[in-house]
Amino acid sequence: MIQIGIVDDKSLNRKMIRQNLYGIPNIEIVIEAVNGLDFLEKIKEKPSNHLPQVVLIDLDMPRLNGIETIAIATIRYPMIKFIVLTVFDDDEKIFEAIKAGAAGYLLKDDAPDMLIDAINNAIHLNGAPMSPAIARKTLQWLKQSNQPFPSNNSSSDNVLNVLTEREQEILKLLVEGQDYKKIASTLYISPKTVRTHISRIYEKLHINSKAQAIQLAHKYNWN
Repeated sequence: MIQIGIVDDKSLNRKMIRQNLYGIPNIEIVIEAVNGLDFLEKIKEKPSNHLPQVVLIDLDMPRLNGIETIAIATIRYPMIKFIVLTVFDDDEKIFEAIKAGAAGYLLKDDAPDMLIDAINNAIHLNGAPMSPAIARKTLQWLKQSNQPFPSNNSSSDNVLNVLTEREQEILKLLVEGQDYKKIASTLYISPKTVRTHISRIYEKLHINSKAQAIQLAHKYNWN
């Protein structure tokens, strides 16, 4: 049985995905969320044996979009495979999603059979399923190897925007390798205050360790 998550802010889209997966004997939908923050909150309540193995996720959502959600969730839940399911086929979105950690990229107007094949491909073959149109764009980029990898820091900025200016400052010092006492000395605050800020940073970014903070920082080039 493959356990599936659906993250999309539009109820009609979620309903359509459910219908496309209805009756498939080896597929069970275990979580639905209306945006990235909703997903990250709901998944914390799931027991480890009932986490989704594959999450079908939209890109354009309020509060926390798909790319930001993938970047955070793949650090905390590396066993989950995220397949983007969206209407966007522009290069920037594709490559930002791949850089964030997406395992596949499909378009919403792809045939239902392609979605089912993509889920099975990701789980059983450890593949990276893509719509033919997306695969062509990826191949085109690989052929033009002299071109820089498309990049946009907007997702990074949006993730950091959930933090206060002081929290962003402390996070960057933490990523640089400074310990609590050194950060406290640098910013002229107490170690207890640093711990309080770091606790809030972890909560807001849905992570729970310095190692995860560093991984997230590397994904978004926070340096």
